[in-house]
Amino acid sequence: MNFPSDLRYSKDHEWLRVSADGKTGKVGITDFAQQELGDIVYVELPTVGDDFARGDEFGTVEAVKTVSELYMPVSGTVTAVNEALEDAPELVNDDPYGEGWMIEIELANPDEAGDLMDADAYAAMVKG
Repeated sequence: MNFPSDLRYSKDHEWLRVSADGKTGKVGITDFAQQELGDIVYVELPTVGDDFARGDEFGTVEAVKTVSELYMPVSGTVTAVNEALEDAPELVNDDPYGEGWMIEIELANPDEAGDLMDADAYAAMVKG
């Protein structure tokens, strides 16, 4: 499994890539999460302008055998949604940290990113 060191990770298996200026970030699910779910067939995402607090449900991922909720790793306002996932939800399986990103947000409180796990801590959590 792949856990890039430039990302921060939530206990709910979402990742956050904070921009260089620290004001925005992209959110997706981890390689571990997509492997556990299996073949993803549908992704339900919020709309641009929606506000969420850390821990709020912001969408769902539907795989062949299950549906899983998506939770905000930090508080923020949605500034972009990966519309490519509408026609190609399998991008989440194929490239969870790249083309399979889900939303981009403006961070409400950039300090919250520091509360998330680094790659080593996340890897230790999923290995049990």
